[in-house]
Amino acid sequence: MDKESTAVQIYGLIGYPVIHSFSPAMHNAAFKELNIPAEYRLFEVKPEELEEFLLGNIPVTDTQGKSFSSQEILGFNITIPHKVRAKEILESKFPVTGLGKTLPYVKISGAINTVKRKADGALEYINTDVTGFSKSLREDLKFSPKDKNILLIGCGGAGRAVVAGLVWKAPHPAKIYIYECNNETVESTRKHFEQFTVLSREIEFISSEQIPEVIKKCELLVNASPVGMKESDGSVIDKNLLHKDLYVYDLVYNRETQLIKDAKSQGVKNAVNGLGMLLYQGVDAFELWTCQKAPVEIMRKALIEALSK
Repeated sequence: MDKESTAVQIYGLIGYPVIHSFSPAMHNAAFKELNIPAEYRLFEVKPEELEEFLLGNIPVTDTQGKSFSSQEILGFNITIPHKVRAKEILESKFPVTGLGKTLPYVKISGAINTVKRKADGALEYINTDVTGFSKSLREDLKFSPKDKNILLIGCGGAGRAVVAGLVWKAPHPAKIYIYECNNETVESTRKHFEQFTVLSREIEFISSEQIPEVIKKCELLVNASPVGMKESDGSVIDKNLLHKDLYVYDLVYNRETQLIKDAKSQGVKNAVNGLGMLLYQGVDAFELWTCQKAPVEIMRKALIEALSK
């Protein structure tokens, strides 16, 4: 292993791929601000390597070519395509009983995105996508889901995190309508959510033909699909369906999406992208790893600067 790997604490992101992540900017800025001798790095871990990475001790190389052992990485975030499988692997080895308040939203989301290696060798895991969305919804959009009707576009991993963020604690929405274009994703998500009694009353899957009528009675529209990530992407919904009293939250954070542009053009006063969710999920991960208060504004500034480049 490189000598550098033992000189500092190593944190990072695992996924496949990871190269386009903005997480290093905010975490490394936070480490620097608090004088923590640590670095956040990007690691591509193939699906067939995941279990050994989590439970064993294998050599890994970051995207800059530096070598480490997997157990040197003291804390890490998890991204596509590992969030669900990582939960399955870790839950079998380290049951979530005893994690207290983290248990409900880890179970409801069916995925994890943050892991901490504890001194006794155990791995603690949570889903800060859930808490990050909840906080951003409250802080950035100034929206309370209490007794509200919500239309969610997309029910993959990000969509599940949104649902968990809306229902895992009070106040609960009146109804969450879900539209997803992929039938396999619909069926797997429906099957997953059927485990939870509360969701059977609050969730309804709808077809594209139902959207025009459903959105009329909704106070919030959330895009949890990947539509908007590419500059050439259109919107997830006809702009003429966006009424001025609607709140709009687009999880895509790397650009002003067509959905956000359309919302503004239709007189929607409250529309934000997913930068806040990215920030707050990072804040929660940082505080889990370091047991220190995260420098939120430093992290926000670093993210904005990275995105502007």
